[in-house]
Amino acid sequence: MPRRTVFHLRMLAVVVAGGAVGVAARELVLLPFPPGEPGSPTLPAATLAVNVLGSFALGLVVGRLGSGRPLLRAFLGAGVLGGFTTYSSFAVQTAVLIGSSPLAGALLAVVSVAAGLAAAALGLYVTRRPRHRSGAADPEPSS
Repeated sequence: MPRRTVFHLRMLAVVVAGGAVGVAARELVLLPFPPGEPGSPTLPAATLAVNVLGSFALGLVVGRLGSGRPLLRAFLGAGVLGGFTTYSSFAVQTAVLIGSSPLAGALLAVVSVAAGLAAAALGLYVTRRPRHRSGAADPEPSS
C-alpha cells in the first residue's frame, strides 16, 4: 500500500516564517542595486551573487542537518533560503538581457547555473568532509 503524505500545518508555518525572513534579507541586499536601464548588468550581477550565496548556504544547511531536524531544515532551507534566492528574477533578468544581448544573456544563464551548482557542492563538502581534531595524534599504522 502506498504511503500517504500528511500535511503538517506546523511545517507550513515554519516555511512561511522562514520565507518572510529570506525575502526581507534579499531585499536588504538588493536595495543598493537599482534596476537601471533595461539590460544593465548591475541588477543581474547582484541577483547572481544572492543566488550563489544562497546555494552555498543551502549546501551548508543540507550537509549539516541531512534528514535530521526537519522543522529547522524546512525553516532554513525551503523558508529562509528559498525566500532569499530568486529563480524568477534570474529568469526575467536573463530573458531581458537575451533580448538586448543574446551572448551576454546566455553567458549569464550558464554562469548562474554553474556557479550555483558549484556553490551548493562546496557547501555540502564543507559540512561533510572528515574532520581532524587539532592536536590529536593519528592512530599508529598497523603492520
